Parts: sequence; C-alpha cells; structure tokens
Amino acid sequence: MSTYTALLKTPGVARVIAAQLTARFPFGMLSLAFLLHVEHVHHNYTAAGLVLAATSLGQAISGPLTSRWMGRWAMRPVLVLTLVVCLASMITFTLYDFSVPVFMALGFVTGLSVPPIQPAVRTIYPKMVNSSQLTPLFSLDASAQEIIWVLGPVITTFVGTQVGTQEAIWLAAVFLVGGGVWFIASPEVGRVRIPRSKRAFGKVLARPTVLLATVAGFLLIGACAAVEAGVVALFGEGSADSGIALAVFALGSLVGGLALGHVPVGPWALARRLTIVFVGMVLAIFVSGLLPLSAALLVAGIGIAPALAVMFAVVSSSVKFSDTAEAYGWAGTGQLIGSALGSAIAGFWIDRIGGQGGLVVAAAFAFVGMVVGVVFHRALPDLRGRDASPLPDTEPVAVQPS
Repeated sequence: MSTYTALLKTPGVARVIAAQLTARFPFGMLSLAFLLHVEHVHHNYTAAGLVLAATSLGQAISGPLTSRWMGRWAMRPVLVLTLVVCLASMITFTLYDFSVPVFMALGFVTGLSVPPIQPAVRTIYPKMVNSSQLTPLFSLDASAQEIIWVLGPVITTFVGTQVGTQEAIWLAAVFLVGGGVWFIASPEVGRVRIPRSKRAFGKVLARPTVLLATVAGFLLIGACAAVEAGVVALFGEGSADSGIALAVFALGSLVGGLALGHVPVGPWALARRLTIVFVGMVLAIFVSGLLPLSAALLVAGIGIAPALAVMFAVVSSSVKFSDTAEAYGWAGTGQLIGSALGSAIAGFWIDRIGGQGGLVVAAAFAFVGMVVGVVFHRALPDLRGRDASPLPDTEPVAVQPS
C-alpha cells in the first residue's frame, strides 16, 4: 500500500482522481435512470431497451471523436461544450412524456455529448507522476472506478423507486455539473496541452497495442455485462441477493487492482489477468446459492481492474502523446460495444435456459479474451523497468498556465 500512499501524496493526484470520478459518476446512474423513466412513461421494457441502445450508440461514436477534438481545440473548450449539451439533453429528457422515437433521439444526443473525462484524465496522468508511478496510477484509477458501478445503480434504484424517475435523472445531472466543473477547473486540465495529431482519424487503431486493448476491453466488459444480466436473472429482479453478489464482484476488482497494481507489466500480463477472470466465471457456472456464487465472482473480479490497468499502460507507452486521447477514446468505444453486445447475447440465452445462460455467455467472452491475450502477447511491450509514458511528439508540447 506504500505505493498508493506515495501516489496520493503527489501534488494534484488525489484531487484529480476524486474530481474525475465525481464527473463520471452519472454514467453509472444514467442507463438505469433512463430505463426506469422510459418504462414508467410507456410501461414497456422494449421501449426502454431501444432508448438505451440509442444512448449507447451515441457514446460509442463520441468516444474517439470528442477525444480527438481535445487535440484540436484544447481540453477545456471540448469538456465545457460537451458538458453543456449533455446536461441540456438530460434535463429535456425529463420535461415531457415524449414518444419513444423522441426519447431515442434525446438518448442518442446524451450519449454523443458525454464529456470525454476518461480520455482526458488518462492523457493527463503521465504528466503528473514519474514513469515508475504510472502503471500503479492506472491500476488505482481502474480500481477506484468500481465505486461508480457499485454505488451508481444502488443510488439510482433507490431514488427512482422511492422518489421518482425524473429525480433520479436530475441527481445524475447534479453529479455531472458538480464533478464536471470541479474537473474542468483543475489546474492540470489547463496546464496540459495535447498537440494536434498529424495522423488521420482512426489511424491510431493501426497500432497493435491500441487494437489489442480495444478488442480485449470489448471482450472483458462484454463478459462483465453478461455476468450482471445472468446474476439478476438468477436471483430475480427484486432480490437484494443479486445486488450483494454484484457488489462482491466489484469488490474483487477493487482488491485485485490494489493488490496487483504495482506488479510490472510484461508481455504475458494481460493473458494472466484475463485467465483469472475466466477461471472465476467458469466456477460461477457450476455453483448455486448466494455465498458460492459470490465467492466465484470474487475470484473473477480480482482480474478485472488489473487487466484494465494493463490495457491503459500499454496504450500509453506505445502511442505519441498527441494520439493518446483518441486511443483511449477507441478503447472506451470497444468497452461500450462489448457491454451492449454482452447484455444482448446474455439476454437471448437467459430467455432460453435461465440465468445460467448469462454466466455461460460471460465465460465464453472471458475465454476468447484469454485466448487473445495468449495469442497476441508478443504485441504487448515489456514495461518491466521501462517508462510507460507516451512517446514524445516531434515538436515541443505547449504548456499553458492554469
């Protein structure tokens, strides 16, 4: 833990982590809040599913696009613009009982205007710490984000069912504004200037590490989404047991990230961590009851944050600084598509064979991810004893006063 203590004592690190987590917190709430609101208005989960699909599509498009804009117009203008549009579409969503197509359009605009906080902060990190601290910082970030996925749905469910679905969306908007303004006002956001990329849009995907991180993230988050669907189906929609099991799953990721975050990243690091996820998900298929299933998910969770940290580190170390935000944007898009596809495939098999179907789908996603990590391990740089910072651009990086 001394590694993380030293990290958090580094000027600005604790503040930036807290600000970006607060700014991203609404997106652990929004999908469920939209689902509850549309179902409340139209009394139809199919309609709600269509709205969520449109929202996810908007997010998938926005990731690399708005991230690249930050290299053209600087971070703050892009973050402010997207925050204002996202806030306006979220509030509009609650003002009237719109038709499903209008809800879908508003959901799409909300997704399209999600502020690129995650690519921004992961571009800033290499400028805040020395090279030996970067991989642990990525691990700490990946572990801390579990707070979003544990508390976000719990708060949304409570407010949406006990107070109102409009209020649940408004609360997400409060977090968006509060966290977004806090993050945008951070001196580091004004100090770090991303050089304008000279490469064509999407060209960064030609980097094997970026493509591998995008594919591996797609498979890992697809597995997680399938687990969530399967667990809810196993215990029933209104059961507290599903929440407990998924909280343990997230706790495993938090523990794994903190325990393995200081381990140097080698070519086999991704394969090893995804193997842990696969083993835990296979175990989950063959057990029943809350405690055995939670134990299996705890094992699976231990590999998640460390695997994400490896993806962040290898992307950072293999692209030019001007391309890092777009690279992280593509990785985020892969994860969003994985989440949508994992949920959809899991739902198909849950309807046919029950909750176990979701766990089988999760194990299948994790297995393919493990195989990808093994087969393409040579594409990963060996960062043991090496700097994980981005490659320097050919021109000086401008540093603006905050």
